[in-house]
Amino acid sequence: MKKIFLKINSDSGQSTVEFAIVTAAMLVVVIVLGLFWNLGDDGIFVDHAQSSASHHLEDAAAGIVGDVFSC
Repeated sequence: MKKIFLKINSDSGQSTVEFAIVTAAMLVVVIVLGLFWNLGDDGIFVDHAQSSASHHLEDAAAGIVGDVFSC
């Protein structure tokens, strides 16, 4: 009767595991790019940039006016 021994240090499934990991990572990248595309279409990035710029300009304008009148 033949005995079947399994090799503990076998590399037979390594390529399958690597393929699964790379496929999952690429799927995550595609999903995230799709979400960013959707947010760009909704204008959320533009709204955030405008609100950030206006807050920055308000703070800068107050400092400029203070500098002009302090002379």
